[in-house]
Amino acid sequence: MGITLQKVWDLYTGKVIRLSKERLTLPNGVTAELEIIRHPGAAAIVPLLDDHRVVMIKQYRHAVGQFLWEVPAGTLNPGESPIECAKRELPEEVGYRAHAFKKIGDIFPVPGYSDEHIHIFLATGLIPSCQNLDMDEVLYVKPIPLEEALEMVKRGEIRDAKTIIALYFTALKVQ
Repeated sequence: MGITLQKVWDLYTGKVIRLSKERLTLPNGVTAELEIIRHPGAAAIVPLLDDHRVVMIKQYRHAVGQFLWEVPAGTLNPGESPIECAKRELPEEVGYRAHAFKKIGDIFPVPGYSDEHIHIFLATGLIPSCQNLDMDEVLYVKPIPLEEALEMVKRGEIRDAKTIIALYFTALKVQ
């Protein structure tokens, strides 16, 4: 017996997300109603300089009311592939372009209530470019040695889940 979707109600449709209520029958025969956030997906980028410094951003995140250390990332535009998104977001957020992008992983950050899928790329061969922030982005750019960034995770200074995972994926690839 599989899962049977019975009905979907769209509760809210915004610029980026859609909130739906879905009624389904589970494999054990139980009928459940779940609230799901539908998200178009995203790309996160670990910009790695030749000396193994990661170009990090400290960005204001209103949902948690504080600045967080993060790797650059962005939401996929309609019809845009994850690699195209990564190539667009890197110069926009940190002012670098890359000679090479390599997918190093992907994650579902909150599968209990969202279908968001984040594709994680390692960007190397960085070339200074022009930063072009969105009007609602408030962030600071700082290259941090990869080992120091991992220590910041251990100390609780980096708390963004995609960033923590992206840094550990990177450490596995470059060590």
